[in-house]
Amino acid sequence: MKVNLNTRILSKNEQAAEQNRVFLADHKLACLNLISSPGSGKTTLLARTITDLKDKLRIGVIEGDIKTDYDAQRIRAAGAAAIQIETEGACHLSAPQVNWALNNLPVNDLDLVFIENVGNLVCPSAFDLGESGRVVVLSIPEGDDKPAKYPGTFANADVILINKIDLISYLKFDLQRVLSDIAVLNSKAIIVQISAATGQGMQSWYDWLMARLASR
Repeated sequence: MKVNLNTRILSKNEQAAEQNRVFLADHKLACLNLISSPGSGKTTLLARTITDLKDKLRIGVIEGDIKTDYDAQRIRAAGAAAIQIETEGACHLSAPQVNWALNNLPVNDLDLVFIENVGNLVCPSAFDLGESGRVVVLSIPEGDDKPAKYPGTFANADVILINKIDLISYLKFDLQRVLSDIAVLNSKAIIVQISAATGQGMQSWYDWLMARLASR
């Protein structure tokens, strides 16, 4: 007899994801799932976004890491509420974990929740967390082959942030190749070139973010 454990696991996740969607709708909260490789600059991006938009948006963050609460500490230092989830080896967050975190955030005082998923371009894209949108971050030092190598992740993104754009003149990175590969995979995705460290392009990211929230 064959038992499809994968189907059973995903079914449980889908049920929790739907619960999260209902929870977010009831609290009139937007929720964005942030996916990238390790070291792409997700936490730096979030910390700067929180700081720059502190007078416009009340932001909470769900942090996913295999171990430590380092990123949650950085987010709290930037001025936002943060809940840390340690996955203890799992390469992605699950909808039940996000459900727990949502119930421990001060959601009545928030406009937007970011889920900073575990650094990985494979696992997180396969798991619905109940989010209202997906943000994929690709950093210049990672190389220009990532959209082609991880098509599922880029195909499901609402916005793709090409981070560390200030380093492009120092590294071998074919920006046109990246743009062409993304256009084939996901012609609807918004692509923004940014540097979370220097601030380059960040206003375009903020404009997209504010427009996304205004359209809800």
